[in-house]
Amino acid sequence: MPPTDKKSARKQLIADLNSDLAREYQAIIAYVVYSQVLKGAEYMAIARELEVHAGEELQHALTIAKQIDYLGGAPTVTPLAVKQSDDPKTMLKADLENENDTIRNYRQRIAQCESIGEYAIAEEIREILRQEQEHQIDLATALGIDVPDVSEPAGKKR
Repeated sequence: MPPTDKKSARKQLIADLNSDLAREYQAIIAYVVYSQVLKGAEYMAIARELEVHAGEELQHALTIAKQIDYLGGAPTVTPLAVKQSDDPKTMLKADLENENDTIRNYRQRIAQCESIGEYAIAEEIREILRQEQEHQIDLATALGIDVPDVSEPAGKKR
């Protein structure tokens, strides 16, 4: 890969990691709020789990911000919008969709990192991906559904 291509690939990686960071901020906010407003005996266990998820998402945000800085970028300060609802199932479905998108994005990010030789960043993202998949399983279980197959990009028909 010529130097200019690698430079532009690094810039693209920084931009994409900043999008991921905005999604991590979104997840932190959603998990903090949802964990406190979910009501009813059937949601007690998942509400406690969402508190744990919030802490894990904070660690993800710190890791991603560190990698953006390492690459010479400036970490974003703006979260993606958080879906608000009074309906517990709507909240959990929103979280699940966000996790699905996050998993798809991090799978792409790993390939991006490896294509430009940033293997250490790829390893950091693999650990985040592992936890995001656990979150996906927790949310699908709470909703009483199968874990969604996110092996294809969003919107792609099979």
